[in-house]
This record gives sequence, structure tokens and C-alpha cells, in this order.
Amino acid sequence: MEKRYEKYSLELDKHKALLLEAERYLWKNPEPGYREWKTHAYLKALYEKFGYEVTEAGDIPGFYVDIDTGKPGPKLAIFGEMDSLIIPSHPECDPETGAVHSCGHHLQSVALLGIAIALKAPGALDGMCGSIRLLAVPAEEGIEISFRRELRAKGVIKFFSGKMEFLSRGYLKGVDLAMMVHASDTPGMSCPKGTNGNVLKRATFIGKSAHAGGSPHKGINALYAATTALSAANALRETFQEKDFVRFHPILTKGGNVVNAIPDEVISESYVRGADFDAIRETSKKINRAYAGAAAAMGCRVYFEDQYNHAPRINDKNFRLAFHEVAKNFFPEEHLDFDKAWGAGCSDMGDISCVMPTVHPYVGGTQGTSHSASYFVVDAEKACVTCAKVQAGVAHLLLSDGAAYAKKIIEEAYVPFDSVEKFFESVAELSYEGDGVIYNEDGTVTLRY
Repeated sequence: MEKRYEKYSLELDKHKALLLEAERYLWKNPEPGYREWKTHAYLKALYEKFGYEVTEAGDIPGFYVDIDTGKPGPKLAIFGEMDSLIIPSHPECDPETGAVHSCGHHLQSVALLGIAIALKAPGALDGMCGSIRLLAVPAEEGIEISFRRELRAKGVIKFFSGKMEFLSRGYLKGVDLAMMVHASDTPGMSCPKGTNGNVLKRATFIGKSAHAGGSPHKGINALYAATTALSAANALRETFQEKDFVRFHPILTKGGNVVNAIPDEVISESYVRGADFDAIRETSKKINRAYAGAAAAMGCRVYFEDQYNHAPRINDKNFRLAFHEVAKNFFPEEHLDFDKAWGAGCSDMGDISCVMPTVHPYVGGTQGTSHSASYFVVDAEKACVTCAKVQAGVAHLLLSDGAAYAKKIIEEAYVPFDSVEKFFESVAELSYEGDGVIYNEDGTVTLRY
């Protein structure tokens, strides 16, 4: 191991018991996005214990702390997500809410705390310049959309995802590059070249109720309109090109009210995922066109609520090389893969990668299928303590030697937008709300999508 990383390892080994205790606490107290108040309070107290001044988001969970080397240089952001999923079938979920950390975000929170601890060690900032901002962020998972719509309607949030919300609030102002590590079942560390972005879609089919046995002919069956819409959308799959990594996966969240009445309101929710904005935009329009056509065929109305969620994520090449350079001090070379193929999952780190060079590797420590009842933490030390050692080491590599490595990343990076404002303007075009079918007085029908 290079000497520059030994001090971080020694400091984190001293506090390993505290970090592993924190992991168990957070695992046993899962909270979904924008509800992570218990998580927030627990972590805040620990940061303050180690002498940090915590800047809280206030009306939503989440906070950040700053570490200044005292010398001018780039500003590095490091994220740790706090939110859980909701999977009531998981054997260790919260029995009241069904919440469970079956994506391992709590491991990120603990690793981020570990970085904070490592950078408090004597001499931890020696040879470094610039500054580091550690951000505990809420709401990465795109769930409980109705709840988030309520928060937005009240003016609490502008965006459904936590990093976009933090970006809009100016918490990344002045930041030059950003990173985060996610737990997975890899034996060591890995990183794809990038991952998909997505749009959240909600379609409400509105028909007319009637007695399902006595007078079904007087009704307009919204459920049949919805199932016809799903069949029409499925028929579009052969138009999805492999290069675009398109994914479309709908569910019905409301199928009617009572079994003896023709369903007059049925709701479908889905994602459209893709590898670039054009693929996401065009596929979303195709799906809406299919839905509108199916609704019109049944004489139904359909109301679209498309909400931009995540941008495609670009994992910067030089940033990946930096992680590989440090990670080989902690994992065998055969357990490292920093040039994996494109991933079809999504993350709001993609949004960050649209405005600054970004990387989002994965570290081992879990088993089972992510987002399922089979997901468990099997090596918390690897996912939390070793992960923190690597990230602290990467921070040192980036900001030492006059921040030569960080400057190389910044200078050579491909960043799609040159300002946060232009990025927000562009993604606003991916959101759409309105009626999909207009029944005109002359008997014609207009489709809008």
C-alpha cells in the first residue's frame, strides 16, 4: 500500500466498530426518500461528534459538511445517499412501512461518515489543496411519486430526486467534480462507462362507471383502455434499438374500485429509460401515442403526467482511472473492473454528470438481487470501511501535487452542459402534462402526446 493511503486506513481501522454499529442502526431504521429524518438526525450527531459544522437542508432531510485544505484548488463533492426502498416481502423490512435498504444506500451513508473521520486524522490534508464537500442526500429512488407530487405542490421541493433538489438549491455551487460509490455484489470494485437516464410516467385513464352486470353497455371501461394501451406499447418494443438501451416497464397502480362496477378510473405508472436524451424523448412520445390511441379506441380519456427523473450518467474515463489507481491498494487486480459496458439502471448521479465530471463506481459487500427480498449485506466492512479508505485515498490523489489529477479530469472531461441553468432548461422539455385525447364537437378525435 502506498504510504499516502496508510494514514486513512489506520484512522478508519481505529473507528471500525463505530462504523459497523452505524451500519446496523441504519439497516434497522430504513426510511424512503424525503422521509429520512431519523437517519438525518443520527448521522448529523455523529458528524458533530467528530467536530464538523453541519449545514442542513432544513425542510427536507439531508445536509453537507465542508473540509478546506487552506490552499486554493478545485472543489470535490462526495455523496452518500440515505433513502431506502419499500419491499414488504423482505424478511427484515420495517413491519409498519415495508421499508428496507435493499439497494444498500445506508452503506454509502456510513462510508461517507468514514471519509469524514479519515480526513480528521492528524496530517490527513497534508499535501492537498482545494476543498471537499461531503453531502448526505435524500431521495435517490424514484418511489412514492404521489407523496413527492404533494411536496412539490406545497413548494417544499422542485425535483423528485435528492441530488437534483440539492443542485437546484445551490448546494453544489463552486463544485468542480463529484463522486460516489454504491454497494453491490462485485468481489472488489467496478465501474461501467455509464448508465441510463429515465422519465417517470403516470397515465390516468378516465371512463364511465356503470353496473357491470345489469348495464355494462352504458359504461366506458377504463381498465380495458389501459390493458389495450399496454398491449399497444408492448408492440413497440421491436422499434427499440439496442444501442439506445431502452427499457419500458409499466404497472397498474389502480385497476378500478369495486368488482361489480365498470372501472371509470385506472392508473398506469412506468419508467422509460434510455442511454441518451433523444432516445428517452422519442420513446416516451411513442408510448404516449400508443396510450392515447388505445384510449380513443375505447372512447376513454387519458391524462398524461410525464416527469423527468434522471439523466444518463457519464462516468468520466480519467476519474475511473483514478479510482483504479487507488483501489488496487485494497483489492486484488483480478477483482477490479473499471471499464465495464453500459448499464441500463438509472441514478441521479447522472444529473450531476451533466454539469461536471463525475464517477459512480461500485464496491462489494452485498448479496442477492438489488431491489428485491433477497438482498442482504454480507460484508459491511468492505462496503463501509474499505470503501471509505478508497474514497479518502482518491480525494488525496485528486487534490495532492497541486491538484494535478483533478485538473486533468476537469480539463479533459466531456460535460454535456456548461451551466446548471442550461441543464435545467433542457430537461424541462422531457416533462409533459395534459390530456391525450380530445373529443371534438364535429365527431373527430385529436391525439396529443
